[in-house]
Amino acid sequence: METADKADEPIYTRSPKVAGTVNWGTATVVGVFAGMLYGGGKEAAASVSKDAEVMLKLGSTPDKREQYRLMRDAMEKRFIRVTRGSIIGGVRLGVFTAAFYGLQNLLAEKRGVHDVFNIAGAGSATAATFGLILPGSLKWRARNVALGAALGAAVCFPLGWLHLKLVEKANEGSLAASRDMDRREGARSGVGAAIDRLEGNLSK
Repeated sequence: METADKADEPIYTRSPKVAGTVNWGTATVVGVFAGMLYGGGKEAAASVSKDAEVMLKLGSTPDKREQYRLMRDAMEKRFIRVTRGSIIGGVRLGVFTAAFYGLQNLLAEKRGVHDVFNIAGAGSATAATFGLILPGSLKWRARNVALGAALGAAVCFPLGWLHLKLVEKANEGSLAASRDMDRREGARSGVGAAIDRLEGNLSK
């Protein structure tokens, strides 16, 4: 009875990953860290002019305690600005990367093939979505959606083509290396078999 119940239970299987697609989680993590580096570096570069203003105040302040307070306040504000820029940059680029590669993998799974049209479509849809959520009037958002869709497709199409060509070349190289290794292993096994036969004949 138990075997009949187990036979009636549905079996869930994961759909195979389409060749050439990028791992969504890895790409998202890389996007988050890249956004953090960019946002933090941008805020650190923007703090140079403010640091110059603090140095001028230090030169015009003879009191040591006041100089220490100014330096402490400047360092705290700079740390807050850099941290805030890193967090905002990481969130923005991480969300963009997650949406882009998620749509790309979804299109590849639905179409059953990974080509340049998946990359261009994912870039166009992601850029259009981010254009829609930008603040502004309805007319301004519609303009951003159209501009983002066109710009996303125009940028991602050649980049996607180049990416697929590089992946194709890398796969050809790895396939040739594996074939060469198989040939070497076959030659070694043939030599080993000949040696074993010779040893058997000599032992007789």
